[in-house]
Amino acid sequence: MGYMLSLILLALLAHATSISCQNILEQRLNIIILAGQSNMAGRGGVANHSVRGIPTWDGDVPPQCQPNPWIFKLSADMAWVEAREPIHADIDVKKTNGIGPGMAFANAVLSKDPNFGLVGLVPCAIGGTHLSQWQKGGFLYEQLVKRAQMALRSGGAYKAMLWYQGETDTIYKQDVELYQGRLKRFFNDLRSDLQAPRLPIFQVY
Repeated sequence: MGYMLSLILLALLAHATSISCQNILEQRLNIIILAGQSNMAGRGGVANHSVRGIPTWDGDVPPQCQPNPWIFKLSADMAWVEAREPIHADIDVKKTNGIGPGMAFANAVLSKDPNFGLVGLVPCAIGGTHLSQWQKGGFLYEQLVKRAQMALRSGGAYKAMLWYQGETDTIYKQDVELYQGRLKRFFNDLRSDLQAPRLPIFQVY
């Protein structure tokens, strides 16, 4: 009897989870794009394994990064799922991902404004990338636009983009000198292609 009750409970929980994800299509989503390189993808809690020497995430999730029923993310296969760390696990697949700023930012917004509504995170960051790889016409840029547009079609509006990138562009002098112009062009192109000329972009230096 206890075994049957457990199965029924699990079935109800699975059903409730799927319904909650489906219901976000009936509500207005506040879309926040996450883009850049490793610090945005999340390397918090990632360190080389003491024996094997392989980067491993310790699994610790700080209180400000805990799951929230009001925060969802667009998965790699373009489906809305509950947002959980590591946010970029299915995006930055060639690296070991840990804690990034996305969940902390979304939770902070909701704590400041409980009436803000549902948050839809759109993770796009890839570790170790140069700004030149994010220019219009490149794979990363086109993927970002594609994912952002797909998120918008689910209903809602763009609220912001968090941009955390730059370390890779400090290696060569030419990249340093061209960085400001490339960044300005990237931001302008993105706002134009998303038809969001006033899209707030928060840049981490």
